Amino acid sequence: MNVVLFILAFVFPFLIAIAKIIFLIIMALVAGDILSVFISGKIFGNRQTPDRLSNGDANEIKIHLENHYSFPVRISIIDEIPFQFQLRDFEINDILPPRSEKTVRYFLKPVKRGEYSFGALNIYVQGLIGFVSRRFIFDQGKMVEVFPSFLQMRKYELLAISNRLSELGIKKIRKIGNNMEFEQIKEYVQGDDMRSINWKATARKGNFMVNQFQDEKSQQVYCLIDKGRSMKMPFEGMTLLDYAINASLVISSIALKKDDKAGLITFSSKIASFLPADKKSGQINKILQILYKEKTAYLESDSEMLYANIRNRINHRSLLLLFTNFETLSSMKRQLRHLRKLAADHLLVVVFFENTELKVLLEKRAANTEDVYLKTIAEKFAFEKKMIVKELQKYGIHSILTAPQNLTVNTINKYLEIKARNLI
Repeated sequence: MNVVLFILAFVFPFLIAIAKIIFLIIMALVAGDILSVFISGKIFGNRQTPDRLSNGDANEIKIHLENHYSFPVRISIIDEIPFQFQLRDFEINDILPPRSEKTVRYFLKPVKRGEYSFGALNIYVQGLIGFVSRRFIFDQGKMVEVFPSFLQMRKYELLAISNRLSELGIKKIRKIGNNMEFEQIKEYVQGDDMRSINWKATARKGNFMVNQFQDEKSQQVYCLIDKGRSMKMPFEGMTLLDYAINASLVISSIALKKDDKAGLITFSSKIASFLPADKKSGQINKILQILYKEKTAYLESDSEMLYANIRNRINHRSLLLLFTNFETLSSMKRQLRHLRKLAADHLLVVVFFENTELKVLLEKRAANTEDVYLKTIAEKFAFEKKMIVKELQKYGIHSILTAPQNLTVNTINKYLEIKARNLI
């Protein structure tokens, strides 16, 4: 506006005095703003990151702020987050009261395991008028490792301890036969079986008391993770291998909570890692460290080699959860001979994935001939997945056909079903 007045002063000379006065007022305000921002106070910031991030989960990042100005300030926070997130326009705007502290939170969801490096924390401060901004730089460079989903593991652990797994879609499965022994009498909590109420103890205590039983213990549960090229397929940013790794960590944790022994095998053309089943206190941390380092191999997986190693190394009948993927019936039949041998010595559960892109295509209405052709092909592949399940059942091999996002819940359901039916 002041520039316009100077221009109009060439035509109307009396405006020159008004333009100069306004210009001087603006300069005075700018000078005052500079003094207020650069001299009268400071802002301090500190990024607080976890020691490690959980893959596939929303991880909380905190920024603690301290305003040492005697007046409220507007701030813009530009945090140099790891390049893996590809967030190029990340910015947080806020207002801090005078002489105050505040913690700002945001969440990051990694989709790959590995090392993530944070850069500097930049905080821009505007004064009372907002003509000038001052940048404060806090060198918060930090490297954080992204591990398999330990947040998901803890969530399922807590619900398993309190018998509340049904809240996450875990089915309540009726136990067949009597393979349980009395452990203790405890106070009733939500989720306990009402039929196990001990009425004599309830009358004495004045609160509901239930008999707690324990399942048969120390059964071996192995997660077999296929690292072949079929597990490289992506879904919502994560590979099928990462979904299998997250589910393996959770099911191993649940097995240990059930007092079973948890073990791990990863393989492709050869055995990459082998951890014997155990239930010692450090077992879950060993599993976590192994899973953190695993990467997809771009080779065809060797099921014959897998069978030979399991036969030599695992002497007791165990539950084997094989995380792999088959797109066609013929690809499964190439491995069927060795799967049948595994199933003869152990209880084998083959876990493989639905093609969710095909499901979307099948639900879409065909608008032209090309769409009809594509839907026909999609139906053929979807039908083959179901045929794989039937073929495995024919030879007594259990299977789970699941969407990647439902993998953990469906695997836990299968494990609990097997425990309830006393199959191992």
